[in-house]
Amino acid sequence: MMRRALVTGGSSPIGAAICRSLAAEGHEVLVHAHGNLARAEALAGEIGGRAFACDLTDIPATAAAMEALLAGGPVQILVHNAGTHDDVPLAGMSEAQWRGVVDVTLNGFYAALRPLILPMIGTRWGRIVAISSISGIMGNRGQANYAAAKAGLIGAVKSVSLEYAARGVTANVVAPGIIDSPAVAAAMPREKIAALVPARRAGKPEEVADLVTFLASERAGYISGQTIAVSGGLG
Repeated sequence: MMRRALVTGGSSPIGAAICRSLAAEGHEVLVHAHGNLARAEALAGEIGGRAFACDLTDIPATAAAMEALLAGGPVQILVHNAGTHDDVPLAGMSEAQWRGVVDVTLNGFYAALRPLILPMIGTRWGRIVAISSISGIMGNRGQANYAAAKAGLIGAVKSVSLEYAARGVTANVVAPGIIDSPAVAAAMPREKIAALVPARRAGKPEEVADLVTFLASERAGYISGQTIAVSGGLG
């Protein structure tokens, strides 16, 4: 059955893989962008979806953007993939670095979901998937802000899963490990990844997307409140 699916940060490497996978399942995909609407529009054109832009750190503006989308019908699948990082050891971390990362990743989850949740539960069917990180489970040097935000998603999703399970809405967390991207390739040589990850390789964005798409399907209706790592055994 075709449903409306919204992916925040939808044109990033993982976000784009999720958008393509959901579209392949027959869903109408709404591709969220912040800074790069053109890239989101190109992806939306490729998959027959729709792109839109809003700043998730601006909660009223995000609510207005979501209300406009809801004119086309309820969004029954939300994948919160948007996030940012600004890595530095805590002793040298500015307030702006702390707040900036928490704002997009954690507050952005609230900003995106709150306008969508009542119409979603009104349909008696919904899927919420938050993209956390292995850093939110293990921690990571230089990432106190990022790990805190990603761990916060786990607590928020567990609470949401309890609130709406009786309404046919599931909520789960996917926690990727080291996933192939231009940024990862530039920062971590293959030998370092092989030494760190039991599977001795980086994951592929499609491997994250496959799990997200399963959790967003009819088949996963009895899975809720869970955090599943896609990390090659790391963590």
